[in-house]
Amino acid sequence: MRKICFAIFIMGSMISVQAQKAYPGVERPKLVVGIMVDQMRWDFLYRYANRYGNDGFKRMLREGFTCENTYIPYAQTVTACGHATVYTGSLPSIHGIMGNDWYDRQKGRLVYCTEDKQVTLVGSSRAEPMSPRNMAVTTMCDELRIATNYKAKVIGIAIKDRGGILPAGHTANGAYWYEGSTGNWISSSYYVKELPGWVNAFNQRRLPDSLYRLNWNTLYPLNTYVMSDGDDNSWEGSMSGEQIPVFPHTTSKFAGTNYAVLPSTPHGNTLTLQFAKEALVSEGLGVDDVTDFLAVSLSSPDYIGHQYGPNSIEVEDTYLRLDRELGEFFRFLDSKLGKNYTVFLTADHGVAHAPAYARANRFPGGVMLLNTSAALKNTIGKFGVPNLVENYSNYQIYLNRRTIDSAKLNFREVKSYFIEQLNREEGIHYAFDNERITEAHLPTEVKERFIKGLHPKYGGDIQVILKSGYYPYFSTGATHGTWYPYDSHIPFVLMGWGIRQGRLLRDVNMTDIAPTISSLLRIQMPSGNVGNTVSEALK
Repeated sequence: MRKICFAIFIMGSMISVQAQKAYPGVERPKLVVGIMVDQMRWDFLYRYANRYGNDGFKRMLREGFTCENTYIPYAQTVTACGHATVYTGSLPSIHGIMGNDWYDRQKGRLVYCTEDKQVTLVGSSRAEPMSPRNMAVTTMCDELRIATNYKAKVIGIAIKDRGGILPAGHTANGAYWYEGSTGNWISSSYYVKELPGWVNAFNQRRLPDSLYRLNWNTLYPLNTYVMSDGDDNSWEGSMSGEQIPVFPHTTSKFAGTNYAVLPSTPHGNTLTLQFAKEALVSEGLGVDDVTDFLAVSLSSPDYIGHQYGPNSIEVEDTYLRLDRELGEFFRFLDSKLGKNYTVFLTADHGVAHAPAYARANRFPGGVMLLNTSAALKNTIGKFGVPNLVENYSNYQIYLNRRTIDSAKLNFREVKSYFIEQLNREEGIHYAFDNERITEAHLPTEVKERFIKGLHPKYGGDIQVILKSGYYPYFSTGATHGTWYPYDSHIPFVLMGWGIRQGRLLRDVNMTDIAPTISSLLRIQMPSGNVGNTVSEALK
């Protein structure tokens, strides 16, 4: 009888184990790696493809799944909004990250997206303390931590503080960013009381100095960069200490003295990926049966793109180098995890042409100086009151309500007249009243982007839409921040565990990334999610 009972027990145990293995809820990769390339337009996947190797972008396209028409569904296409939206599946109107910063009327000042006076810096005393506290919803990293009873490890890494903090979420084990004054990786007391030993050891290696000494010359002969517009153009900005924006860029002079220049070179990508590798090994990511998450943001393409513009040799060289480094990073993941990891690559926003480049090539474009605009002068002239504008940020105008009240003016009349004057200016496509946004004379699909980007507590009084190709304030280099496709059309490519091979041409939103990864991991979607799973990408 004992033998029969023991046999039944063994058979029952085997059935239980088989059922557990077959049960979808426990089928997960050992590691998810999210890679955000700051300021990567979708077309960069293909623009330099004839020079890409087989192991970076091309490997992702060959082995993985690409959503070719992925768009940012809100208006203000900037870094903080993009990082928050990718990882929450939510929108600025919900998750609260309405820009890199936004104006808070109650505080009477700009609020930085990750500022937090309740914490202190760890590893430095020079910069401002940071945390994800201003983000009002969870990320997919938070939901992974909850689903595993906080056994999953989550690490966020980026040169920009917001690029490391916002993706990692509220419950991360750590978030680290680069300090330009020291060349070190730092964190805040929100995560740790002191830097882990491996971070201190990494900082002590002084890799920024070693990278600086390599200088920055082109990867290939200069005359072979045929996808760019020459090496010396009036619309390109110059590196610190340089007279003209041409190769080679001598960075060795900054070693030991000025670490703030490093992010504006491809060396910033190199440093970030080296730090990510160290985090993976030292934190033991992917070594057990509990899925971990490594959120990496590559900030340098944004610094470089802003300085030189998207048609520069500097940007082309940056992407050729990044392609190589991604290939090496994927081989590193292969060696550590085999086929048990999933990686996705996307961007927080794209970028427009430099206005001078646009004009030189007969495209529309220009610079719109709103602070000295005729509209503001005319409005002040009509009502006879200065200081009518309290703040201008995120293409929104905040009228000075105290000034208007003190002068006993009708607020709506002032606002209406200002909007009327704005709509007469050459570089403005359309200005409208945010209180009457649903009545704006815009196509529904465009109007919705402004509704989704407007947070009810932090929004301004007047929304300004510049014409395509127009910038605020910039004379050299390039920028972003509009709804136009050059800013809002981004890559979204997945590869690895649980991912099909394929290509999707239907429209996908940035908000669909978090629910897709959540579905892959079989966890709850983030608390503010409004996106949908891209089911075609999943096995």
